[in-house]
Formats: sequence, structure tokens, C-alpha cells
Amino acid sequence: MNFDVLIIGGGVAGMQCALVLGSAKNKWFAENKTIGIILHQRSSHLQNALFNNVLGLPEGKRGSEVLTEGKQQLQDVYPHVFQIENEKVCSVQDIKEGFKITTNKQAYTATNIVVALNYSKPFDIVGLKQYIEPHQRANPQKDRIQLRNYNHLIKKGLYVCGTIAGWRSQFAIAAGSGASVATDILTDWNDGNHTKIHDKIKNPM
Repeated sequence: MNFDVLIIGGGVAGMQCALVLGSAKNKWFAENKTIGIILHQRSSHLQNALFNNVLGLPEGKRGSEVLTEGKQQLQDVYPHVFQIENEKVCSVQDIKEGFKITTNKQAYTATNIVVALNYSKPFDIVGLKQYIEPHQRANPQKDRIQLRNYNHLIKKGLYVCGTIAGWRSQFAIAAGSGASVATDILTDWNDGNHTKIHDKIKNPM
């Protein structure tokens, strides 16, 4: 299957990126775009997280609940975003019109890729390992990694967000990073016009 954008990773950054991209479905520049997310969540740091300091989340919210509820929210509100589960990305290969993504089960092509995995070792995706460098905002003793990028962009069509983009491991930071990448992609689709997606409550007549 061919995607206009394929997100690799189903944590905070990846799902937030998918939600923002999905929310643009009624815009002329996004209405025919094919969006997918590979929801490989087993290694997500949300699995054992507990949130007491995130705006909009109730005290004591578990990260494992966010993972489950986030997938359901994406499915309920933006069902046109393809959710790919139980697959792990093995390689990313440059092709003429974008990238070929091979998982442990099948292969996809995409014009744009967003890498939204966590910043822990090992990182074994063939075709991306050359971009690995030490994480700039993590405790050096933890030996975290990031992918070399400039403002989330590794190279044309290849984005990275969340902790593996070099940001600190904080829920709001990761979500903002994913949203930022989504708006960069939407801006590109919108002929370079700076783009963000807001829903508003309509005032009664």
C-alpha cells in the first residue's frame, strides 16, 4: 500500500501527529491524502508511566490507558487514518518517489515518513541507523539516542518527532513535537502556506 505519510511509532508523539494530520481531512490540500500509522507500542515508555502533571489528563492517569484510549480516539474521530498493528519496521529504503518501508510482515511505500519511536537502544531499523547520534537533552549516563535532524527534518520527506528527535521525555513536549511535524507536512501540502488546524465552537444564531 502507498501512503502520502506513514508514521512509525504509536506513542504520544506518533498518535498526536496522526490526530493533527487526520483532522485536516476536509481541507482541499489533504482530502485525498493517505495517512497511516504503524502502532508498534510494546516498547513505548508510556507502558509504565503515571501522569499527574499533564493538562487535560486527570490525576493518576496511566500511560497504558493513554495508549489504548489514543488508538480508540483516532479510530473514532478520524477512521480514514490507517492503523497498522502487530508489525515492526525492519528497514527504510530510499526509492524514486519516496521510501519503501519493510516490516516483519509486509512492505509499504510512502512519500513522507515520520519516525516517532522512543530514544532507547537498540535501534535496529536498516536505512536509518546512519542518523543515530547521542541524545543532546538526556542524562549521558542513560545512553539515549536521537536521529540527526534540523527542526524535525532529517532530509526531504523524512521527519522525526518526540524523544528520538532530541526532545526531553515529557508528555507535553512529545505531543507538541508530533503536532509540529504534522503542521509542517500540512504546510508542504498547502503549497508552503503556513498551516494549522483548529476546530471552533459555532456560536448559536
